[in-house]
Amino acid sequence: MSAAAGLARPLHFAIIGAGEVGRMHADAITRLAPRAELALVVDVSAERADALAATHGAQSGASVAAALARADLDAVAICTPSGGHSELAVAALDAGKHVVVEKPLDITLQAARAVAAAEARTGLTITVISQHRFDAASVIVHDHVRSGRLGRITSGVASIAWWRAQDYYDSGDWRGSLALDGGGALMNQGIHTLDLLVWLLGEPLTVFGWTDRLAHERIEVEDIAVATIRFASGALGVLHATTAAFPGVTTRLQIHGDRGSAVIEADRLTYFHAGSKEEGVSAYGADATANQAADVLPAQYHEPVASANPGALQNHAHVEQYRDFLDAVEQRRRPLVTVADAITTVSVISAIYESAATGRPVAVSAAASG
Repeated sequence: MSAAAGLARPLHFAIIGAGEVGRMHADAITRLAPRAELALVVDVSAERADALAATHGAQSGASVAAALARADLDAVAICTPSGGHSELAVAALDAGKHVVVEKPLDITLQAARAVAAAEARTGLTITVISQHRFDAASVIVHDHVRSGRLGRITSGVASIAWWRAQDYYDSGDWRGSLALDGGGALMNQGIHTLDLLVWLLGEPLTVFGWTDRLAHERIEVEDIAVATIRFASGALGVLHATTAAFPGVTTRLQIHGDRGSAVIEADRLTYFHAGSKEEGVSAYGADATANQAADVLPAQYHEPVASANPGALQNHAHVEQYRDFLDAVEQRRRPLVTVADAITTVSVISAIYESAATGRPVAVSAAASG
């Protein structure tokens, strides 16, 4: 365990990767002072590292090896392109550091499993960013699903209808590449809403998917993906993820059971109803007055907020996931989002890509063992 496992002093973090995502992590760490402190920013660009470090009163550097060798650093936040996550996470764990990894855990299951092996041999704490599990709307829906208040869950629909201009993909050699991005609208943008769908509906068994690149050039990955998913419970899921929906709309997650339904749109609870099949609803369903969203969450959690633009996103959920990470280190327990959870999500994505390539349904377990 780290010397700071009991958090008698602030947990000292290094951030590796000072881009847009690194800035969000730096803000989350700083907002959790005095329990956490950003001590070092590392980036291949000294200018980027210096700028982010200066904003948060931290040191800056360019050497990952030097950062991992520092005894005064307790934890590492990995905010680099996706295809390098596993290598850095394993190195950090083996150096005795706790780890926060930006999604995805990595772009291949082989790489993701290497992180699981490092976690097992070191006993250190690691979490993978799935911050929307910490949104108030997601938490309340998850609680009601698990308590059975929505009855038997029958289906879920996840849609991510975003737009990314060609300039977005052209802004970095890694964007849209198979080697470092690993995928497009699904692996990069849609992964968060897919993670919520799996979190709420349970073990995914089989997928059938299609992917294509219809609106962008000079990328190796999809800008549109659709899939169906069968879950162990019998529930069926529908997934739609795109960066080709001009001008960029929203994310929407619908969860339906035989005693209730919930809709989360742009991270806000826009519809909720839980009741009884005997409560007198018409044969054709309830009208809009059946919406109980205001009864289960305060009003600020109902109206959708903008946000296909990551720069406009509020950082509250990142802060809450970091808070859970600090609690996990202190209490020597697993964080709420585990490496195993992250591997499941990557397994579903890998199965969808395989299905799209072969034109056949693919078992998630088969993709995971490949």
